[in-house]
Amino acid sequence: MSMRVAVAMAATFGLGAFGLGALMPTAAQARPEVVDMHDDHYSPGTIVVRTSERRLYLILDSGHAMRYPVGVGKAGKQWAGTTQIDGKYLHPAWSPPAEVKRDKPSMPDVIPGGSPRNPMGVAAMTLAGGEYAIHGTNVPGSVGGFVSYGCIRMLNDDITDLYSRVPVGAIVVVTH
Repeated sequence: MSMRVAVAMAATFGLGAFGLGALMPTAAQARPEVVDMHDDHYSPGTIVVRTSERRLYLILDSGHAMRYPVGVGKAGKQWAGTTQIDGKYLHPAWSPPAEVKRDKPSMPDVIPGGSPRNPMGVAAMTLAGGEYAIHGTNVPGSVGGFVSYGCIRMLNDDITDLYSRVPVGAIVVVTH
């Protein structure tokens, strides 16, 4: 990551000079890509999910974004629209929505946080207006595919990274 982009990110997210170290990747951190993205109608801090690309972008400034691979809704389960993050949770428990229970009736009513069977992974950010979230996964091979009931699925290292960068209230735009 260039220092110019790191400084822009620090300014965008209010980290100041002492917060730059948190933005520079180390061997133990996720490694999202900083990419050129010239799309002036998104404000810094906006999350843009392009389901056809199976990519999530965190807008840094008018010319750059952080790009992460994601798993998205399978055929018939995709959606598009604008919403916002309405909650952030570490090691969340998960209750399958009615549609999932209908398709998989033997699934338990609640899967505890931290369980290897919990599809939310290490963190989740819930989206206003529905049963969807941007969350981690305990099945990393599913990231990059059309795999969910509409949630946005990320590698656990990547959701941990994104979780630390965005606040409750951040705008999320999902496009096909």
